[in-house]
This record gives sequence, C-alpha cells and structure tokens, in this order.
Amino acid sequence: MNLKVRLSIMNFLEFAVWGAYLTCMGNYLGKAGLGEQIAWFYAIQGIVSIFMPTLMGIVADKWIQPQRLLGLCHLVAGAAMLGCWWMGMEAGFGNELPNKGAFIAMYTLSVAFFMPTIALGNTTAFTILKDNGYDTVKDFPPIRVLGTVGFIMTMWFVNCAVWEDGSFSFTFAENSHKFQYTYMQFFVSGLLSLVLFAYCFSLPECKLTKKEKTASLAETLGLSAFKLFKTKKMALFFIFSALLGMCLQVTNGYAGPFITSFKGDPAFADTFAANNATLLTSISQISEALCILMIPFFLKRFGIKVVMLMSMFAWVFRFGFFGLGNPAMPGVMLFILSCIVYGVAFDFFNVSGGIFVDQECDPSIKASAQGLFMMMTNGLGATIGTLAAGEIVNHYCSWQGDYLLGSWQTCWFIFACFALVVGVSFALLFKPEKK
Repeated sequence: MNLKVRLSIMNFLEFAVWGAYLTCMGNYLGKAGLGEQIAWFYAIQGIVSIFMPTLMGIVADKWIQPQRLLGLCHLVAGAAMLGCWWMGMEAGFGNELPNKGAFIAMYTLSVAFFMPTIALGNTTAFTILKDNGYDTVKDFPPIRVLGTVGFIMTMWFVNCAVWEDGSFSFTFAENSHKFQYTYMQFFVSGLLSLVLFAYCFSLPECKLTKKEKTASLAETLGLSAFKLFKTKKMALFFIFSALLGMCLQVTNGYAGPFITSFKGDPAFADTFAANNATLLTSISQISEALCILMIPFFLKRFGIKVVMLMSMFAWVFRFGFFGLGNPAMPGVMLFILSCIVYGVAFDFFNVSGGIFVDQECDPSIKASAQGLFMMMTNGLGATIGTLAAGEIVNHYCSWQGDYLLGSWQTCWFIFACFALVVGVSFALLFKPEKK
C-alpha cells in the first residue's frame, strides 16, 4: 500500500477516536447525573495536556519508537474508554451512574494517554515521510486533512446510530437510544483506539536517533522556552494565547447540550437541529478543514496581527450567533453561521500562531517554544476557560430532566463579550514588527 495512504489511515483513525465523543459527551453526562461536571470533563483534557505530551515525547525520543508508543498509548486509552462504556452499560440507558468517581477516574486515564497521541502521530508521520524522501511541507497537509475527515465521520455516525432492543439502525429522528445521548459513543471511541493500536505496529520503523550532546533537564522538559517571556512582544503573545485559549473548549463542551435543550421547548422539540446537535456542529469541523487552506493567502495579504485579530473577532461571532439563534428557520441559519466562523476562529490563531512562533524564535528553542504555545492555549488557557464557562453555565442554567435549561442567551453573550475585550486589547497592545 502507498506510504501516504497508510499515514492517511493513521490520521483518520487518530481523530476519529476523538470525534466519537468530544462534541456530544455533554448530552450523555447530563443523563448520567454528571451534568454539573461537564466543564471538568473538558478541563481534564487541558490539565493532562500540560505535562503528558512532554513526558511521552521524552519516552519517544529516548526509549520507544514513536509509532510503537503511539500504539501503546491508544491501547491504554482505548481500554479505559471501553471501561467508561462498560460502567454506562451496567447503569443502563438514561440512568445515573452509581459510581461516578470511578467513571471520572477511568475517563481521566483514557484522556491522559490519548492527548499525547496527537503529537506522537505528527512525529510518526514526519519521520516516516522524511525517511522515505518525501517533502513534509507538500505531502503532510493532505494526510492531516484526513484526520479532520475521520473526526467528522465519527460525529455523523454517533449522531445517527441507534441501538435499541438488540437492533442497530440509523436515523435523523428523535430517539432516546441514539449514540449521541448514550454511553455507546465511548464504545465507538474505545474500539477505534484498539484498531489504531494494532495498525500502528504495521507502520514502518522510526528509528531512534542518539543525541551526541546530553541535554540539560530544563532543555529536556522544554523549560528553556520560558525565557521568551523576557521579551515584551513574546510575553504579550503568550498571554493573549492563554486568554484566547479560554474559548477553545467552551463550544465543544456546551454546544451539544445547548442545542439539544430546545427539545424541552414544545415549539422546537421536533426540529431537525434540536434532534441532531452533533450533526449540526460537525459543520464547524468542515469549516476548520477548509480554513486551513486559506491561511497562506491571508497571512501573505494581511500579516500575522490582522490574521490573529480575525480569529479573535470570529470567536465573538461564534458565541454571538449561538446566543441569537434557535433550531427553527430562520434562527437555525445563525447556528450554521456560528459553525462556519468556527473555522476562522480556531485555525487562524492556532495555525498562524504556530507560524509566528516559528518565525520569531531562535532555532535552538523552536520545538520548546511550540510546546509552550500549545501549553498556554490548549493547556492553561483551555483549562481555566472551560472551568470558568462551567461556572457561568451552572449559574444561569440547570438540568431539568434530560435537558440543560435556563438563560443560555446570557451565557453566550458573556462569552462573546470576553472574546471582544480580548480582541480589542490585542489590537491595542500587540505590535509586531512589520516584515
């Protein structure tokens, strides 16, 4: 099989594992008696992202080939996710979990070993491509796009799949046993993780490279990049990275319960959007895939600061459209617009921010600086932002039966105002040199 096809399959499975539960987990947690802890389930991803990718990176550099370590991480992550499925199945459809602490612990174990696999997957792909004479700049993006396709495909599958009375089917209509509302989403994720575990051991070797110079502990852990905070421009950049990172997991955690909550209103209970929240929010991932292709043009035309500002103000519209919309026509068009601008909001900062770090940092600390950028956005920022969002949602909304009802509009407008303040502050304070 063609090498690029094999790596594309690896990326497809990698993100399919994540897409099975990331955007619809909140609906199940509400039914399982964990609705008020939704924010913590998403914050856990940020917390483990602060240290687990670094630790697994050290292991991959020194002792275990990255493609094998990728497989082993998925073995643990998949087994733990199947443990979540098993506990949910033991409790039964629509019932509260009897041992919530064990469920949270099992989920945490799964996420702790899944999050490092994103970086390990990139390392594996880059190494295999380089070892076989491919151009990573040219050949990796089409491979990576298959990851987003995998994410979208499992979102669609979980949205439509139904398991009831021993029979399996697909439907867009309302059904209490659709995967997006049940523990079956964890089964899909866990099963795909185990498939990827086996698949990784069929990939070509990524031989370990012996380092001639022994790195210091600070260099090994990526701590040398923290000296960038001595420069005002870079300090501001990383601070705003954390502030914008606070927006990253808000809609992943709450878009599903928000859209589904309209089923508690008789006027919207039968609308397509209210019954297919996961399918609707998959437009966000489609937009994300397309917006990656637009970044080179926008960077060349407008420069790094304007592109980042586009991202920040796109978050204002992302939250604002949710606050103004509803599942019926024409309000559902605002939901769709929110999903479309998500591509700009997410990609234009994450990708262009990575490019900015690469351009501004000394080659000796580029890898560490990229790790610091990810830690500030997906680690520290996402964790604080998700927990803060959870407090706001729990203050204005509450679980009433199967639905999280309350003043959702107030919540979304608070999030939009926060993004607006961050964007205006960034425009006034951040002044990179024009090149």
